Amino acid sequence: MNIVSVNQFRENLKRFVEQAASEHEPLKVSRRNGEDFVVLSSEDWEREQETLHVLQNNGLMQQIAQSMQSHVARSGYRPNDEDMNEILGV
Repeated sequence: MNIVSVNQFRENLKRFVEQAASEHEPLKVSRRNGEDFVVLSSEDWEREQETLHVLQNNGLMQQIAQSMQSHVARSGYRPNDEDMNEILGV
């Protein structure tokens, strides 16, 4: 993550905001009083919120763990040819 001072951020606001949005790279803005902040695109923020939601949901995490176990054991769902055609839109 790149770090800039609040003065640099203020002087180049448009460039830094466009950069955070287009490159999907958060930007940390440091302040003298130590109350730093981060600039990131709304798309990246929403993705982070979704990730936090999943990680905080015990039921979803258990489903993911069970899915990984069945995948490793190769005991999960296996689509037949008809299912595959429907999935692939053939």
